[in-house]
Amino acid sequence: MTRFLVRRILWMIPVLFFVTLITFIIMHSTPGGPWDVSPDSRTSDPVLQAKLAKQYGLDLPWFINTQEAMDSIAAGKNPLEVTQAFFNAQFPVYLWRLLHGNLGPSYQYRGLQVSDILFSPTQNGKPFYQSRFGTTFTLGVLAMVFALVVGFPLGLIAGLKQNTILDNASLFLATAFYGIPNFVMGIFLILIFAVWLGVVRVIEMDQWANPRSWILPAITLGIPTAAYVARLTRSSIIETMRQDYVRTARAKGLADRVVVLRHIVRNALIPVVTFVGPALATLVTGSFIIESQFSVGGIGQLFVQSISRRDYTVILALTILYAFLIAVANLAVDITYGFLDPRIKVGGG
Repeated sequence: MTRFLVRRILWMIPVLFFVTLITFIIMHSTPGGPWDVSPDSRTSDPVLQAKLAKQYGLDLPWFINTQEAMDSIAAGKNPLEVTQAFFNAQFPVYLWRLLHGNLGPSYQYRGLQVSDILFSPTQNGKPFYQSRFGTTFTLGVLAMVFALVVGFPLGLIAGLKQNTILDNASLFLATAFYGIPNFVMGIFLILIFAVWLGVVRVIEMDQWANPRSWILPAITLGIPTAAYVARLTRSSIIETMRQDYVRTARAKGLADRVVVLRHIVRNALIPVVTFVGPALATLVTGSFIIESQFSVGGIGQLFVQSISRRDYTVILALTILYAFLIAVANLAVDITYGFLDPRIKVGGG
């Protein structure tokens, strides 16, 4: 187990490196820049843009700085200084800062570090979890809880009651809700619960001050996941019920409750867990539209704004954060396999 964990953690390093590199290339290849704003803005002045680019290091080459290296050689500097000058470019400098836990300054939120924007509370004196990242993480966890609480029982009942009216109704609901985009479902929920019934407020400046404001975005975000969990659980239950060890357990005279809980559900959970791990990371990282639709001040909404504003450091930080969460989720899934089925040797071989 220890070797497996060490190996998987070490594999995260090249994954995160290439994610950062590819994002950096695409980001800088896209037309426009952080200073390309409306003409009436003072940053439209070319002189000021040049000063800002120099201040933030955007005047440097992307990957290597051959000119500065040649100048260092001509000046007779030692090899270490020449090497430093060679790599004095935007991508190497960013990687060096990233290794020291420095996500860099934001180009749009002047005077603020990216780490403060993501992980510091939006209001002074508030706890950590009320930060932008904490808000998005809470929304994703609530959506996953809803998906499991609703989807797994529906799939379990449908699988155990195959070809009955319960199975048909569950399968119909799961197929219908999985096919409806979550932003379309959000519009219907807003019309029903906010406009017609007036149960919740759609525009809530501080979700933490009103717990009810979490209900609609969490349900909207979790409905497609709940539908897929129901379908996946149903098919897994049906397949597990046909296995020889289930028939053997029943032939021994074990009660149906024992057979279902100990043999069917436990083994049927493996495909569900395989999906739930990355799905949780996706819910945490994929709430861009829902956060905008329900005015949730999380990192999803910030990501959309940063792309439109070419805020390079924020875009890179969020992309790396998303990749890291997905990698950790996959690692947690592999570890969980060993607890659900002892026949699966985690990290064996």
